[in-house]
Amino acid sequence: MRPAALLFDLDGTLIDSMPHHNDAWVEWHRRRELPFDAEGFFAATAGRANAEILRTIVPGHSADDYLAMADEKEMLYREIAMQSLGLIAGVEALCASARGLGMKLAICTASTPENMALAFRRFKLDAQMGAVVSPADGVRAKPHPDIFLEAARRLQVPPQACLVFEDAPLGIEAARRAGMRAVALTTSLPARDFEAFDNLLAIVPDLSAIDPAALDIHAPYKKETSHA
Repeated sequence: MRPAALLFDLDGTLIDSMPHHNDAWVEWHRRRELPFDAEGFFAATAGRANAEILRTIVPGHSADDYLAMADEKEMLYREIAMQSLGLIAGVEALCASARGLGMKLAICTASTPENMALAFRRFKLDAQMGAVVSPADGVRAKPHPDIFLEAARRLQVPPQACLVFEDAPLGIEAARRAGMRAVALTTSLPARDFEAFDNLLAIVPDLSAIDPAALDIHAPYKKETSHA
């Protein structure tokens, strides 16, 4: 059965922003003379809201302190991304083809409104979506399923008829909790980090070989396929 809706994460799934986020976190840690393990940090934090990440890195601060720290990190990100932010391969063709087939589209992201605005100004992604959902809407961040369930509600599509695209294990887990199949992108992490999930439809390097007309949310899982 073809999905009725495609739900996309933003960072690392639609936009090639994760290297910029990594660079921003490196600088944030450097300013505080804190150690930074890039690979381990991303695996543990991808898809999480900044406040949750910061409470783990530097516990014991006030909510206002965490807000200021998060703002600093995101300002660093935007300074970097403003120069060289690009799309993940295949985004434009996939969205156009899916819309032509009558599929509904949504962005489901932990990104901040300011970061989303930067991407939307550059690529007009929001104009192609039926919904954009983030923690700014009052929903819990991934791995809670809320962000995907809210998108399905807004699109008026049953959760089981949605297909999620994600580059982070926490996002795949959120999709699983929402009762949704998912496609994992290896734009940020290797395939082995996703293989334990039982809701996977496919693991792919980017979106360039995804044919919406051939998608079947009941199909068996495909590992590192060139198409889904």
